[in-house]
Amino acid sequence: MEKNSGHQLRLIGRRHLEVQGVRHVDRFDEQYIMLETDLGVLALKGEGLHVTQLNLDQGNLAVEGYFTALEYREEKAARGSLGRMGRGMLKRMLR
Repeated sequence: MEKNSGHQLRLIGRRHLEVQGVRHVDRFDEQYIMLETDLGVLALKGEGLHVTQLNLDQGNLAVEGYFTALEYREEKAARGSLGRMGRGMLKRMLR
């Protein structure tokens, strides 16, 4: 990963978050958003979260709601857990 990337976070009053350097949004709902940034996987947790702006060409994301946690995860561990969860769900659907 690049040390001098364009990745930035701006959190205003736990209600508005702007993120730069977003590569991909893996998952989102009103309580959890997982995205891949220039500096790794970032998990956003909160209540009433909704994406107000997303431009992957420019790498910008804006989210509003009430934030309870912002957590960087090791990329391999985060993707591995998603993979296991997806395989388990697939097995249950195919039974």
